[in-house]
Amino acid sequence: MTTASARHILVDTEEECQTLKDRIEAGEDFADVARDHSNCPSKAQGGDLGQFNPGMMVKEFDAVVFSADVNSLQGPVKTQFGYHLLEVTSRD
Repeated sequence: MTTASARHILVDTEEECQTLKDRIEAGEDFADVARDHSNCPSKAQGGDLGQFNPGMMVKEFDAVVFSADVNSLQGPVKTQFGYHLLEVTSRD
């Protein structure tokens, strides 16, 4: 079975998500931005969600994590929890 590792930043609005994406693309550190802005408890680990299998996350999240290029910044991705920036850190 395929597994992936990812990190994410969860915020309330698409606009905030896009602003944070722009900052990361301009050179800010993903983990620092996650610690300062994410609404998810994973912010304590810089947004790191560890390793997981398909079906362990909500479908919108899975769709991106199991198709996007590794180490690419994806988002905003809307889920029932809010808006996510995602970075797939590995996939086997």
